[in-house]
Order: sequence, then structure tokens, then C-alpha cells
Amino acid sequence: MRSLEAELATAHELDVSELADAVETVGFECTRCGACCTADDDEPHTATVFPDEIRELQATDDYDWRDVARPMPYGLTEGADGPEGETFEWALQTDDCGDCTFYEETDGVGACTVHEDRPLICRTYPFSVALGGTSQPMGEAVEREGMVRAHECEGLGRDIAREDAVEMARALKERAIRELEEAIAVRDSYDPVDAEGGVVVHDSEGAKRPDGTSL
Repeated sequence: MRSLEAELATAHELDVSELADAVETVGFECTRCGACCTADDDEPHTATVFPDEIRELQATDDYDWRDVARPMPYGLTEGADGPEGETFEWALQTDDCGDCTFYEETDGVGACTVHEDRPLICRTYPFSVALGGTSQPMGEAVEREGMVRAHECEGLGRDIAREDAVEMARALKERAIRELEEAIAVRDSYDPVDAEGGVVVHDSEGAKRPDGTSL
């Protein structure tokens, strides 16, 4: 298994033009169906968001940290007073239906209320880069073209303009680098913390409470 540092070096060397070729070959156009922003089979929406992205979203409308993000549920257990344990990522906050809190729908057409400031995971969906240490959003890939993986989405296979493919490719490279940098920082700074019946989130900035404050 290659080290995270080796994968990061590969991520830095990714050719944007080649990534764009792959995106163009697969094809994609957002249909605004909302499937990538809403709960799936009663499972709440989970999209990874970096600490600095949370702060950027906070600034859009004076949101509190918990308005924007929640501890990623993976690894947590249900205790007597709610979730408890340690987790290693933040997820975008969800509403009572399990949908992304920033998603709204009108007459069957979905929209993101923070579209210009949406996280990299959202900017790049339904694509990801096949490097160890990077995430596969919403399950396994349904198509693969070189280093680029395409995940289930009704918008796949549609024509995409070259400039849009290049923009997607740039975001894919940035996301791959950021995910690996985050993983390395979490690994290097991790120190087990007694959650005392609560939740601790370990991110690249250290251990935090669910409200984003440092421990």
C-alpha cells in the first residue's frame, strides 16, 4: 500500500488537461434532481466538508458552526444521551428530513442556497480521483476513465462543454490534494481523547467539540 505522502505527490502531478479529457469522455450535465443533496433510503445526507470550508460558509450568513456542519456519524455509537465517540471528519449539516441544510426544491427543481461557496465535494460530484486516501462520494464508482471515477448520477453521459470539463478537472485536482493533506494532518496530530459520553471530531486542526471549538 502506498503512503499518503506518495499519493499526495501523485495528486500534485495530476494533469488537469488529462482529467478534463476523462470528464469530457464520460460526460455530465447537472439535471438539478437533488439526489446528491438529499437523504438516501432513510440515511441522512453525508458530504465531507473541510474546517476552512465550514468557516467560509459561516461567513455567508453569520451561521454558527453547527448550522453548517455536524460530526461525521461514521465511527460514532448511540449512547444514553445521544451519539458518542471519536470521528475524523465533518459532514454538511442536515435538516429534519436528512437533506443537506442548504438544499431547497421548488416544483421538483433543486437548488443550492450557497452554490457559489459550496464545498469541493459538491463542486466535483459525481466525479472523484482514484487515489488512495481520497473519498468515493455516495458509493462505488459506476464508470471509470483513467484516474477519474464517475459515481451514480442521472446527469452522467450528457454532453459537457470543454471549459466546464476543465473547471471540473481543476476542482478534482484541488480536492484530491486537500483530502490527502487533511488525512496526513489528522494522522500526524491524532491523540486519543476521552469523549466523556460525548463526541470528539479530529480534523487537521486538532480535536474539536461538535460546536467546532477546540479541546
